[in-house]
Amino acid sequence: MITPKKEPLKDGTFVWRARGVSVGKWPNGKRRLRTITGKTKKEVEREIARITGQVADGTYIGKWDGTVNDLLDSNLRAATRGKEANTVLSYSKAQRIPRERLGGRKARGVTRDDIEALVDFAYEQGRVRGGKPGTGLGERSVRLMLSRLNAAFEQGIDDRKLAFNPCRKVSADPPKTAGKPRLKRASWSEDQMRAFLAVADADRLAPVWRVLAYGMRRGEAAGLAWEGEIEFPDGSMHQAVDLDAPTLSVGPTRVMVAGQVLDKDSPKSDYGWRTLPLDETLARQLRALRDLQQIEAMDAGPAHEGARYVASDELGRPVSPEWLTDEFHRLAERAGLTRIRLHDTRATMNTLMEKAGVSDNFRAAWLGHTVAVNRGAYLRKPGDLTTVSDAIGALFAAAAS
Repeated sequence: MITPKKEPLKDGTFVWRARGVSVGKWPNGKRRLRTITGKTKKEVEREIARITGQVADGTYIGKWDGTVNDLLDSNLRAATRGKEANTVLSYSKAQRIPRERLGGRKARGVTRDDIEALVDFAYEQGRVRGGKPGTGLGERSVRLMLSRLNAAFEQGIDDRKLAFNPCRKVSADPPKTAGKPRLKRASWSEDQMRAFLAVADADRLAPVWRVLAYGMRRGEAAGLAWEGEIEFPDGSMHQAVDLDAPTLSVGPTRVMVAGQVLDKDSPKSDYGWRTLPLDETLARQLRALRDLQQIEAMDAGPAHEGARYVASDELGRPVSPEWLTDEFHRLAERAGLTRIRLHDTRATMNTLMEKAGVSDNFRAAWLGHTVAVNRGAYLRKPGDLTTVSDAIGALFAAAAS
């Protein structure tokens, strides 16, 4: 064992130091050494014995002076390797508040109180876009923020940079407002949806607005192609749009990531792969749009780009997902409706299907997401969802007549 020595300080006092205490090896194989300082010889000897024992049993963690930003950088690289660009962007956004408020701090100095304060800030004033700046973020955003920060600290422990994760046992539950229920996300009533479709059905892209109203995600509607087969994860092949059946199959999507349109070869999740039977109104609108686009192609000649996608303009160029959102709001305003997010049409349709007597497992299969209590009861055959298309068709056929 290294023997501590008494060393003088500039103020005339003395301390005991043991220099060159071995604490293992660096990744390059060189010995890792530490200097241990104390007020007494025995204090330094006890610390040497403690550290030596930890090195021997593999539990030693040295003083790592990296910052929270260093932790987040490392975790972002590891967590997004091989992931879709939109996942990388989502994780990066989730790190924004931790970087802004804790990023320059030494990671080993962050406490649980710091994380609690971070969650409170996010709920109270963490928003910078997608609403009024300075207002609180939604529960989903805060949970993702805490989840990514927790993952970064856990990785720091695995990498032997840290001994403690301050995120553990911190709740992401939203604060309770005294006497006030939490505000629910806005949606439309059945009459409001009818009013929207009455306007949207007169638009050139009527079937696109209808599939969105029926609960399809924006990226799914933007990526819906006329031609070709889609191979599902189980190896089965499905026609993208089959006007004879009639059905449409959800697979590849077109999404916006950092201002760029990206073509993805799969839906948002495994549950997104699905084939949906079409009600009479939607099938009729799709046939009419297909005929119109063929006429537009003949009129435009070489300038026409082929209209591969259902959501294409008069020159056959695919419209951007962002344009779909903007045009959705213009149509809703024309119908005199309260403003909701385009994505909230999914919640609207889910509610209306429930009121129409469609069970939760059928609704989940139609919308392409999970319902915990029915996770084992998802339906995959096109015919299984005919009851859903029948219910929706009965609700909104009048809007197109």
